[in-house]
Amino acid sequence: MSTSVETLLDEDTYPSSDGKPMAETDVHVTLMASLLATLRYFFRRRQDVYVAANMFLYYVEGAPKKRRAPDVMVVKGVKGNQLRRSFMTWRERAVPSCIIELTSRKTAKEDLKIKKPLYRRLGVREYILFDPLEDYLPKQLMGYRLESGRYKPIKLEADGSLISKELGLRNVPEGENLALYDVKTGERLLNLEELHEQHEAERRRNAELEAELTRLKAAKNGARK
Repeated sequence: MSTSVETLLDEDTYPSSDGKPMAETDVHVTLMASLLATLRYFFRRRQDVYVAANMFLYYVEGAPKKRRAPDVMVVKGVKGNQLRRSFMTWRERAVPSCIIELTSRKTAKEDLKIKKPLYRRLGVREYILFDPLEDYLPKQLMGYRLESGRYKPIKLEADGSLISKELGLRNVPEGENLALYDVKTGERLLNLEELHEQHEAERRRNAELEAELTRLKAAKNGARK
């Protein structure tokens, strides 16, 4: 069976979209996109780490209704640079190492009552919940770590941050934003807007260097004549 035919069959049986909005508010959409970009950049040199956002996670072969769409998930031990329409655990032979859910009015109950026990059964080692609007969770930032088959709360640091062992990052609430800090270096990871600004600055710098090299070459050639 060719890859294209297989992909079409997959899409028919395991659709990659249900037509529903990806998030409830602009705050959630923006933060989800930012976390996706930040985490992909952080793991860019790891070929065995895959980062996705709002992608269907199918966890039972032959049962397409057995699915969830984590806001952000990080999967270790799979091809990191491979594009996917959805993630099927039986095909990948892996489950997410860490899932981050951005809790909203519509998802608060589901995040705690349905997703939490499901992710525990699947073997997701860390489950982190963040409430950007501080309206729907007991605490704005909460987390659970799998220990001996059970989810145990991750104790928050004195400053209210949460350290993820799976990601090697410290999660820090900053208003409606969830900032990420490298545990090893202590450095704050750039968010989506900052990454864009950095790339633009590098592009301008490269353009200026190229223009300067062109000028110097022209001046050198002129001096020879």
